[in-house]
Amino acid sequence: MTQDEDYILIRQKRIPAVARDIPHENLKFWPDNPRVYSLLDRSTSEPDQDAIFRSMLKLEHVKALRHDILDNGGLIDPIIVRDGDFVVIEGNSRLAAYRSLASDDPAKWNTIRCRVLPADIQDADVYAMLGQYHVKGKKDWAPYEKAGFVYRRHVDQKVDIPDVARELGVSAQQIRHLVDVFQFMKDNGDDNRERWSHYDEFLKSRKIKKARDEIADFETQVVGLIKSGTIRAVDVRDQLPTICQAPKILKRFAKGDLEMDDAFTDARHAGGDSIELSKVKRFRSWICEPDILDEMAEHNAGVRQKIDYELKKIEARISTIRDQLEKSKAH
Repeated sequence: MTQDEDYILIRQKRIPAVARDIPHENLKFWPDNPRVYSLLDRSTSEPDQDAIFRSMLKLEHVKALRHDILDNGGLIDPIIVRDGDFVVIEGNSRLAAYRSLASDDPAKWNTIRCRVLPADIQDADVYAMLGQYHVKGKKDWAPYEKAGFVYRRHVDQKVDIPDVARELGVSAQQIRHLVDVFQFMKDNGDDNRERWSHYDEFLKSRKIKKARDEIADFETQVVGLIKSGTIRAVDVRDQLPTICQAPKILKRFAKGDLEMDDAFTDARHAGGDSIELSKVKRFRSWICEPDILDEMAEHNAGVRQKIDYELKKIEARISTIRDQLEKSKAH
């Protein structure tokens, strides 16, 4: 067994990493690895190593890795292992693919190249390293897996959102959104990773949030459609905000009286997707606020005169626009 001294740079710290060839049978899958974690049923007990291996073999990217390792004659990137218990911190998919090859040819694939970290490496450093690889860096974790990763770091391990953000090198707002979406899925009993993007879009939109806060049954209706596979993520992104801009149609949709496609069509006809209408409504909402007159009156004479001038210009422009709209009705 050969070994070479090296290090991994994590949060400006040099963590010793010894390169070694280790028998694959000595290595263990890490159950808390986001990809492994999202595969397994933990409702009864902690999954054993064989159960993890069988689940990993079903993944398409593990099958592809198996072919790549076979073609290359070994790993291009060593897996990263914690000393002492030999748990694989980074490279669980590669271990599964390698172990699959070893089942066909034990002699050739007996040992696997590893970078071994100290047994006492801090959890914060482990998660920082994984975050740099998968949350900020490489894109081989699905969004649902990334969210599960930061969710467990924050909720289960009690690490504050700003600290998780610093570990991973991303904004606290990004971390909060991932945690919120993952929590929303848990609260609604949906652990289907394929539906992540539906919920991501659902919680991302401000227009949708307003409807969630104000309209009874709206959230329940949409979640039911998502879980049943009736609507696509692109529908949540492109159609639902338009429906939310048409109050009467939104209420009928929330009650289940309108299909989503019909509600979207009706909302478009009602101007639910009109940028111009939205701007006019926002202006009217502001100008009609109860305190707006008192606030304007509190200004000095010079400012009040300028406000009066602008309002006259607005009034004249509104008159022109209304005349044009009346003429367009005749055509």
